[in-house]
Amino acid sequence: METETTTAPVETEKQAKPQWLRVKLPTGKKYTELRSLVDKYQLNTICTSGSCPNMGECWGHGTATFMILGNICTRSCGFCGVKTGRPETIDWEEPEKVARSIKLMNISHAVITSVDRDDLKDMGSIIWAETVKAIRRMSPKTTLETLIPDFQGVERNLNRILAVAPEVISHNMETVRRLTREVRIQAQYDRSLRVLRYLKENGAHRTKSGIMLGLGEEEEEVIETLYDLKEAKVDVVTIGQYLQPSKKHLPVRKYVTPDQFQKYKEIGDTLGFRHFESSALVRSSYKAYKHVE
Repeated sequence: METETTTAPVETEKQAKPQWLRVKLPTGKKYTELRSLVDKYQLNTICTSGSCPNMGECWGHGTATFMILGNICTRSCGFCGVKTGRPETIDWEEPEKVARSIKLMNISHAVITSVDRDDLKDMGSIIWAETVKAIRRMSPKTTLETLIPDFQGVERNLNRILAVAPEVISHNMETVRRLTREVRIQAQYDRSLRVLRYLKENGAHRTKSGIMLGLGEEEEEVIETLYDLKEAKVDVVTIGQYLQPSKKHLPVRKYVTPDQFQKYKEIGDTLGFRHFESSALVRSSYKAYKHVE
C-alpha cells in the first residue's frame, strides 16, 4: 500500500504528542468549497479519509489525493491504516469516476494512489493507466502524480505507467533498510530502489519517494537511505513523522524534533535533490503541486 498514515497517534503517558504536531483546523474559501463538493457528491479522497493535517493547505492550492483499486489491500504493512484482506472485484468504471471527481472539484494537481493488488495478474497497472488517460481526457490541464505500488518490480507493469507519462511518478521507501521487513513486511528495500531507478532511466519526467521517521531508525540509517535515493536518481524526497493509526499498528518509538528534521533538510539539499521536504507534518502529497516544477 502506497499511502501514508495521517491519523492522530495513539498517545500514552510516556509518548504524548508534542506541541509541534498540533495543527489548526483547515479553513479558507477554497477549502470550504471543496469540502462541500466532497460531502455532497460523496467523493473519495485520501485527504478526508486519512484526516491529513495538510488538507486545508493542499486544497487551497487546488491539490487533492485520490485512491483507486478499492480500499482493501493484499499487503499487511505495520504502519498503514488501510484494511488487509481479499479485495473486491475490479470496478472498470473507476477511472471515469475518479476523472469526474477531479473535474467537478476543479483540481489543478491530482495525486493518485492505490492499495496493493498482488491478487491481480497485472497488479492493477491497467486500471492505473486507464485512470490517467481518463483524467487527461476530462481535465487536460490538470497535472498528475502517480504514487504507485512496487508492482513486485515487474517491468511490463511499470511500463504501463511510463507510457501514460504522468508529470511525477512516486514510490515510497517508507523506512530504512533495517526496518523494512518489520514495517512493510511483503516489500523489499532493494526492490523499491530498483523500481525508482528503472522509472527514471526509462523516461519518467520526475521520480519521487518518501520515508517516515519515528519507527526506531537511527540518524545514520536515514542518511544512508537518502544516499541510496540519490544513487537511484530520485528527484523529490519527502520526510515526515510516523503517526500510529491504532493500537494494533506499530508504535511511535520517537517523536523527531524540528531541529532533527531541519538537519535532514540540510543534508538533502546538499545532496542536490530537486525538491526536499522535511518536517513532522510532511506527507507524500505535501506541496505536491510544486514538485512538477
